[in-house]
Amino acid sequence: MLLLFASLLFVFGVALILLMPALWAREIHHRYSAPRAVTCPETQQQVGVTIDARHAATTGLRDTAEFRLSDCTRWPERAECGQECLQEALHNEPYTLGEIQIPRTRRQIYHLPVLLAAFVACYVGLWWHSEYLFRGRWTTALGLSPAEVKEMVHWLSPHLLSIAACLLFAYGVAWLQTWPSRKGVWQGILSAIFLWLVLFVVTLPSSLSLPRDLLLIEGGYTLIATILVGAIVGGLSGRLVLHAQEAK
Repeated sequence: MLLLFASLLFVFGVALILLMPALWAREIHHRYSAPRAVTCPETQQQVGVTIDARHAATTGLRDTAEFRLSDCTRWPERAECGQECLQEALHNEPYTLGEIQIPRTRRQIYHLPVLLAAFVACYVGLWWHSEYLFRGRWTTALGLSPAEVKEMVHWLSPHLLSIAACLLFAYGVAWLQTWPSRKGVWQGILSAIFLWLVLFVVTLPSSLSLPRDLLLIEGGYTLIATILVGAIVGGLSGRLVLHAQEAK
């Protein structure tokens, strides 16, 4: 009985120790999660910004809370700004929807990084299925003879389907990248892997009947292509073309 009481007391003490930081983190998140209106240092016009409350709460558990913006009505076109309005955002009170009319920039897909990413994915696919890498195992898994493979090389439809699949996947990643405010290579890779996992789950029932070697070869290729597409789309979106505001 004494051992049980001591165990319960220990669990209660640990829960209490963990509860206090959790409450502090929740307070930070609650205080800074709402959007705020500030004056943009670049345009001297009113914009709406959102503080990264999750990052502030997480860093506040370790030491002093670290603040940064997670969204702005001028993003993603100006997502690389210096965030000089952060101090004003920290001191301003949140506003409610409809209280302040703030124009928001249109979410945009940049086509040049998408086309480049699709080209890289197709090029990697050609090497991956070439005689220098996995063509032998790939043809064996499919039960094809070398003569049949040579004949398939001259078919137009498989190449068109591969190009279309790469383009659709790259545009899917680019569309996902229009939603998060913070851009970059890692955000693009995470978006691409998320889309790859969704497609993997959707096609899993029909893929189980395929030969094991074929699954490994195609799974390896699609994963590598996924990472490359995400890195290119995430890292180059908005950097290979002039923004609409700058082109005028």
